[in-house]
Amino acid sequence: MTANVRDQDLSRTEVAVEPRRSRTSGIDRVLQILDCLQRRGRPATAYEIARDIGAPLSTVYVIVDDMVEKELLDRKDGGLLWLGPRLYQYGLTYARTLDLLNVATQEMHELAQSSKETIQICGRDGDYMVVFAMEEGKDHFQVTSRVGTRTPLNWTASGRLLVGHLPEAERLAIFARSATASPTGRAETDKHVLARASAAALADGLAIQAGESDFSVACIAAPIRDNLGACRATISIVVPDVKLRQKDPDLTSLVRQSARRIEERLGWRHGTP
Repeated sequence: MTANVRDQDLSRTEVAVEPRRSRTSGIDRVLQILDCLQRRGRPATAYEIARDIGAPLSTVYVIVDDMVEKELLDRKDGGLLWLGPRLYQYGLTYARTLDLLNVATQEMHELAQSSKETIQICGRDGDYMVVFAMEEGKDHFQVTSRVGTRTPLNWTASGRLLVGHLPEAERLAIFARSATASPTGRAETDKHVLARASAAALADGLAIQAGESDFSVACIAAPIRDNLGACRATISIVVPDVKLRQKDPDLTSLVRQSARRIEERLGWRHGTP
């Protein structure tokens, strides 16, 4: 009798635990699918996703169908899958809670008005620089990087600033594993040069690059630093490289002032240049 009761209790425990394991596994697969699409930066088929994440195609088909139904994914022509509108709504809600992004976005709009150029707010995601927010300028100058674009740190002025506050050994390790040749072939790839340049740029409160990631495109970036001097994000002006030395308006001064205003609004004081 006691054995039967114990067996029944064990059976109930197994029944209670099993759904939890199943749900966790399902969540993991959903995250793998979303991460896969983010890394690719473009729509993919279910087969390509299954191959990338190492999951059975039948499993991916079932999960993908459910995600499409719930608008976590969007199915395009030819069966291509991309991030769905529900994720965008989540992102907007999350963004509203971020003081840094709120303040920086407001300043981005003001800088776009005063400079009449394209402005970006960028941050770091591991070994990449990510565009958090962007406002285009008044002319017809086209910028290839958009909101959500991930670019190797060594290709951009912002990328170097974002790691400038880290210890030298950590900067060297980051650039050793992540520095790659850019499409123009002009981006620095030597880890020692990059480590020194990133620290120097942060100390100066400004980084400039021209033609490293895109031909004829320049970027003037200033760091947004917290109370400890860590670069939490950057604000930058993206222009044709022929405008780098213009003095009316003085783009270098404008972007420095914008970064400082963001820091002041957030109450960050660290003795910027």
